[in-house]
Amino acid sequence: MQHRQLGATGPRVSALGLGCMGMSGMYGPSDRAESVATIHAALDAGIDLLDTGDFYGMGHNEMLIGEALKNVPRDKVLISVKFGALRDPGNGWGGNDTRPAAVKNFLGYTLQRLGVDHIDVYRPARLDPNVPIEDTIGAIADMVKAGYVRHIGLSEVGPETIRRAAAVHPIADLQIEYSLISRGIEDAILPTCRELGIGITAYGVLSRGLISGHWDKDSARKGDFRAMSPRFQAGNVDHNLALVEALRGIAERKQVSVAQLAIAWVAAQGEDIVPLVGARRRDRLQEALGSLDVSLSADDLATIEAAVPKGAAAGDRYAAAQMAHLDSERPH
Repeated sequence: MQHRQLGATGPRVSALGLGCMGMSGMYGPSDRAESVATIHAALDAGIDLLDTGDFYGMGHNEMLIGEALKNVPRDKVLISVKFGALRDPGNGWGGNDTRPAAVKNFLGYTLQRLGVDHIDVYRPARLDPNVPIEDTIGAIADMVKAGYVRHIGLSEVGPETIRRAAAVHPIADLQIEYSLISRGIEDAILPTCRELGIGITAYGVLSRGLISGHWDKDSARKGDFRAMSPRFQAGNVDHNLALVEALRGIAERKQVSVAQLAIAWVAAQGEDIVPLVGARRRDRLQEALGSLDVSLSADDLATIEAAVPKGAAAGDRYAAAQMAHLDSERPH
């Protein structure tokens, strides 16, 4: 397994990470036994970075990972956890809470559900507009000093917030969506992270499955949140799937799958970027692992970007308004 350094101060991790969200119902029903088997297969293949959130399935995902890791030595895996999103009994969303007391509360429950004594990278999932980022990062820093957290990360924030957070404590990485059709971070967020020595863990590298090469308009199932996502809706999805067909032609010439090409493109954007693959089945994991063997020349990259130019996708959530929202704290 290839490895990459997660920022100037973060851990060295596998060149691919496993995003576990889809194993807890966000994309519709999932198979628990297959999910556990997929985590084991990832570890066997050398993937040592598992990403989760305490609100995925309202604790289900952490308990699932805890079950899968029961007999795995703690030093063989790095666990990245997002916190702060509030849920209700009807699976609704209630905003975010990143007050210092809430940070410690969420962390205590996470350690219990996972069955571990520390979290390798702990990060607020979104900005809490009512809490200065300095207060949140300071609270996590206290947990670093206490030994419950090893590194601090960020998720879904813009340049101003990144700078303010990094002024309080070294930041290992920023987790944010980045793919061939979601490239908004290239304008200001990625340069800021590189200036500060902060790595990127890129989720959505297949745009929630849209550019996996396996998606069609009838793929969404009951309980799949993608049915409400603009990029998958009528008027957008046909345009986006045409981009996928352009990628398919390039992939076929290189004798790789569309998914492998798309993941390899993200990885080729810099050694400071670690793609997170959201495989919840072993066959999809195996396909993603094949991206590590895909070598993209400068000509290949130019051909790919000509086929899918920046900003070409319809309904991309990283439009200007969304990117601006990433620095939406109220003045303090």
